[in-house]
Amino acid sequence: MLLNVIERGPEESGPDTAGRPPIVLLHGLFGRARNLGFFQRRLARTRRTLAIDLRNHGESPHGLMDYNTMAGDLLETLAHHNALPATLVGHSMGGKVAMTLALTRPGMVHSLLVADIPPARTGHGQFALGEQMLRMPFPPFLNRTGAERLLQHYIPNTDVRALMLQNIRVGENPGWSIGLREMVESMSNVESWPYIPEGYTYPGPTLFLAGGNSPYIRPEHYAIMRRLFPCYRLELIERAGHWLHVENPERFAELLENFVESY
Repeated sequence: MLLNVIERGPEESGPDTAGRPPIVLLHGLFGRARNLGFFQRRLARTRRTLAIDLRNHGESPHGLMDYNTMAGDLLETLAHHNALPATLVGHSMGGKVAMTLALTRPGMVHSLLVADIPPARTGHGQFALGEQMLRMPFPPFLNRTGAERLLQHYIPNTDVRALMLQNIRVGENPGWSIGLREMVESMSNVESWPYIPEGYTYPGPTLFLAGGNSPYIRPEHYAIMRRLFPCYRLELIERAGHWLHVENPERFAELLENFVESY
């Protein structure tokens, strides 16, 4: 499946861009490529960047989801855009897609940054939210103000509500613009971690970023992180939870830029 791509790069190529791998940005569940625009614009001053809508998200096609399939989508799309090998940067679900591709096709991944998700099932997920959203009734006409008011009945958290608001098609015949039903039907796969055969590792540079207030990456995950990603290091972003790039964007950008410029 070819995915929707937003590509940005420097206006003029130069010695800073020649021979450098492209940087690929992957959003989390219910997100989309343009959510990462702040970071993409910063990186694109000197580097070729591609922000991806994963399947069922943004402008990409819909279909059932599991991480091997989504890693296949990503590989096919990057090959189509002549963007391999690449530096992969993924948050949450996007981080699992990036890790899966790195482990199964390590030669296609130059370096890897994973934001607040371990290579494991965490026990945290959005299945209940997805089912709730599927049951949400839409009126015959809906504007943006009405859509936000409608979501307030279902999603009290302002940040999550803003994320979901961008996935509603407003105007006549409103509804979900994303593949929400396919997401819900695939949620057990999304919340899990794929089978990785014994001996598969990614030996390249790997940075895990964890929110200081997030419960996702825990000490019990360190052993599997070391086994699968032997060159990994971990950085905490203080004053941030799971949405660390939203809650502390400047620190996230600093660590991201330092990492991609180091390799």
